[in-house]
Amino acid sequence: MFFDPTYLFFMVPGLLLTLWAQNKVKGTYRRYSQVPSTMGMTGAQVAQTILSKMGVQGVRVEPVAGELTDHYDPGAKAVRLSQGIYNSTSLAAAAVAAHECGHVLQDVEDYKFMNVRATLVPAVNLGSRLGPMLIIAGLILNFLGLAWLGILFFAAVFLFHIVTLPVEFDASKRALRLIDEYGILQGEENKGARAVLQAAAFTYVATAFYALLNLLYYVFLLLGRR
Repeated sequence: MFFDPTYLFFMVPGLLLTLWAQNKVKGTYRRYSQVPSTMGMTGAQVAQTILSKMGVQGVRVEPVAGELTDHYDPGAKAVRLSQGIYNSTSLAAAAVAAHECGHVLQDVEDYKFMNVRATLVPAVNLGSRLGPMLIIAGLILNFLGLAWLGILFFAAVFLFHIVTLPVEFDASKRALRLIDEYGILQGEENKGARAVLQAAAFTYVATAFYALLNLLYYVFLLLGRR
């Protein structure tokens, strides 16, 4: 089987950073999921309180299976919180629930980066599957035009991850403001919420970096075939 050592040169740094980021977010989440908030509000109650105080109507708060599977679905108008967040009264639960409400605010305010990310979703879903196949087929058949088409799909995936960064950072910024403004967390508890959201942010940075390395690796392969 053919093995390209340059693949390790490109991909190992991204893999190590991704693993570090995942370990950091899990460790931080576990730490602050053991610390109850003074107000004793569950993640579901935090989300419902924030939505109510913001005057947002028509957005449901629902439980979803899995761990750290929390997300806001703008199409269904639903904040979906994992069981560990939905029913928990921890600092981590408050931070994550508020973060998802930050996305609701972005939707309400027609936040441009959120809209751009949404338009990229079809291309990303298609490109993540077709990109590698087009590149490999183009290299095998010596049809570089086909391979460069695969590169374009990979570029769309990378762009999606880049646009995701301001979307997630902005949602976390909004979340910290909301939990402080509405008194959901008290005093030093806000530092715990900030730690949880900052750790989560590292995973988005690592994912974007890994996507960039994938793109650069395939570009390197194609340029080497000239």
